Amino acid sequence: MATIGRATVRDADPTVLYRILRLRTQVFVHEQRIVDDEEIDGRDLEETTTLFWVEENGADGTTEVLATLRLLQDDLPAHVGRVATAQQARGRGLAADLVRAALEHAGTDVAISAQAYLEGWYGRLGFVRTGENYLEAGIDHVPMLFRRP
Repeated sequence: MATIGRATVRDADPTVLYRILRLRTQVFVHEQRIVDDEEIDGRDLEETTTLFWVEENGADGTTEVLATLRLLQDDLPAHVGRVATAQQARGRGLAADLVRAALEHAGTDVAISAQAYLEGWYGRLGFVRTGENYLEAGIDHVPMLFRRP
């Protein structure tokens, strides 16, 4: 059974943190070929950054991180980023569960720099477009915002 975890880098289990960073590297560097941006950019170390992840026991008994994101709360609105799901876990709704958990935790409006092809997906979670498309790391993005009801 999958469970959602949440911690700052300071409070995260080192093994979980390693698996989060490995997953992000797999998705953003290896799959999406984002090499002109720093994946490990220092923002995870900020006191106001919270990491979220979905973990599940694998067939061999080890805990696997299947999806992750980070919530930056150094400014308003808060910002969700680094949303990544392991290839074998896609289509299970894990990233949506994480986004909802982050929105609840933030307790405020939340912005996201969404990859443009995911605009409809984020729209179903309550985000709305706030500007024009732009390129980030060579990928088409769109600014979006979730407004607290």
